[in-house]
Amino acid sequence: MKIKIFQSTYDQVMALKQDKPFRPVRPNMFFRTLKYLISQFMVVPSHFKYESYNMDKLDPKEPCLILMNHSSFIDLALAEHIFYPRPINIICTSDAFVGKHWLMRQIGCVPTHKFVTSSRLIHQIRDLFNKHKSSVLIYPEAGYTFDGTCTTLPESLGAMIKLLRRPVVIVTTHGAFARDPLYNNIQVRKVDVCAEVTYALTPEDIKAMSTDEVNAVIKKHFSFDNFRWQQENKIRIDEPFRADYLNRVLYKCPNCGHEGAMEGKGTDLSCGHCGKQWTLDEYGYLRAKDGVHIFDHVPDWYAWEREMVRRDILEGKYGMDLNVDICAMVNNKKLYRIGTGRLVHNREGFELTGCDGKLHYSQKPMASYSLNADFNWYEIGDVICIGDDKILYYCFPNNAGDFVAKARLATEEMYKIAKAESRR
Repeated sequence: MKIKIFQSTYDQVMALKQDKPFRPVRPNMFFRTLKYLISQFMVVPSHFKYESYNMDKLDPKEPCLILMNHSSFIDLALAEHIFYPRPINIICTSDAFVGKHWLMRQIGCVPTHKFVTSSRLIHQIRDLFNKHKSSVLIYPEAGYTFDGTCTTLPESLGAMIKLLRRPVVIVTTHGAFARDPLYNNIQVRKVDVCAEVTYALTPEDIKAMSTDEVNAVIKKHFSFDNFRWQQENKIRIDEPFRADYLNRVLYKCPNCGHEGAMEGKGTDLSCGHCGKQWTLDEYGYLRAKDGVHIFDHVPDWYAWEREMVRRDILEGKYGMDLNVDICAMVNNKKLYRIGTGRLVHNREGFELTGCDGKLHYSQKPMASYSLNADFNWYEIGDVICIGDDKILYYCFPNNAGDFVAKARLATEEMYKIAKAESRR
């Protein structure tokens, strides 16, 4: 997918009106069928199959909350295939509405800002359940997984489920990440996709459980590892580009500790600083060419990077200072390029300045438990997005190397540290 960007000035964008709240529309049978038919162009080549568990307990006309893991662009097509003809509204990122508001609304999409608290969204979901008798699909991870394991889930998820008190269905996919991982620049591999569809929580279960108990059920279903799944099921991926851009995820060399010198190309990953080389083999293992693997599992390497980021934060060593091109979104009509600036990230949070001195936005660590950051966003480039319920700033660093994964890890760890400190 692509998105149109329009040139504007900071003052002109600040003068724009925000979108007025609108009531979501339950998709009619025409649009539900249209979505289903279009989804087949992605579903059929993936040889998609799924197993259902306890779904006979859910009445076909009973609205439910659907939670699905977020592995690749095919996820939405899989959901349409599984649940058709059930009416479903989809909670999606607000930038998906840019230039196509009417269509997105008709097919049942409800826009929200990623990782920004919104009480309005809860009211919209309740209206869909109570007034429109429609089910609601949410990707609770919000962002795509980088390393094939679950992205951080919001602690508020259990509280929301308790408040809504509707049946919860959980969809866990396998193979979607292996088929098209975000880091690999939309290079699709020949991997079959499957899923488990589970009626996980009844309204009675939800009423009887505490918020922590509800969160524990959700977390159990979201405890997946796509690389481990590939290895255990002996899924062979022999495409010659499988390690392309893997440095976006594995940006720090565990051999020399250097950052910014990793390169993923073809089937190999190498450090330009110390010369250490690995091959991502056909079954998802990392094999060091000198026989000393250090990490042979991508998620283990990524978890180590998280530990290193946390250590640097606690020791006062973490910092990121980037020259960026800045785009802004005030409403879902257009995305505007408003100038250049400087994005700083440290223990105090984010600070964005620019647009000839007119822009100054700061975001504290407690503002969000994670970060809206993407690789190759709409085929424009790697991006960090910060903002609030009024405006979003999309920051595209200039020749900054691999910054996205580290910024997301740092945001999550700073939030945990700040929250622990506030409790004390």
